[in-house]
Amino acid sequence: MQPVQSLHDRDEIAHFLSQKREQRAYELGDLDDFFWPYTTWYGLKKQQEIQQILLLYTGVILPTLLCTGRHQGATLLEASRHFLPKRFYAHILSEYAKCLQPDYQMESHGLHYKYALHCRERVLAAESQERTRRLKKEDLGTLLAFYEESYPGNWFDARMLETGHYYGIWRGERLASVAGIHVYSPTYKIATLGNVTTHPAYRGQGLSTVVCATLCQELLKTVEHIGLNVRADNVAAIALYERLGFERIEEYEEFFCELARE
Repeated sequence: MQPVQSLHDRDEIAHFLSQKREQRAYELGDLDDFFWPYTTWYGLKKQQEIQQILLLYTGVILPTLLCTGRHQGATLLEASRHFLPKRFYAHILSEYAKCLQPDYQMESHGLHYKYALHCRERVLAAESQERTRRLKKEDLGTLLAFYEESYPGNWFDARMLETGHYYGIWRGERLASVAGIHVYSPTYKIATLGNVTTHPAYRGQGLSTVVCATLCQELLKTVEHIGLNVRADNVAAIALYERLGFERIEEYEEFFCELARE
């Protein structure tokens, strides 16, 4: 089995990831200064050239592992098992689950699709009479209460408000709909949408479409590529994203992993 190497050269990692920019959007974004201190990178090399990469992101309560590359991804994941924490969340190809099962109990959180914005004209042309507002740090309490009621269990990192790329629609004093990002990097010209939801009382009015369009319009001022991940069974969200010009490019599975034996 090839030896796993710890990777530290951002330019080297970026060069490899840029070969599959849309598929590796999350990893590329995590190279940004904002995320880089929370990343650990492992890879396989051949003649000093990176062949495959695994990312362990620790900027959230539960570390998240990303390993969705098809070429030697299984080899890398199996060889990296002894580096991994006792508990983590994983984004991997479904067939890679067997690489972790000897050591980890794995709870599937479902098949997911990766989407990329291919028809930006649809986003740029989207108009609405609805007024959106950029959320600020002082809106954090309101936003947390909103997610607790509208999207319990979502993956929201309060630091993301510092990027300036969370937008909301209000109904009076009540936050009705929100769209934000998981990753944003003006340096690497890439962003991924995340934490998109509408309060149950206001669903069916097209608010998520409006707030996502606004967010994408703002992001396109500083990035060239926008992606997102969505559960394969989230029919309403998929329809929304496809209306805005996103196209499916890949699929993977998400798992909660916990060490089964010491």
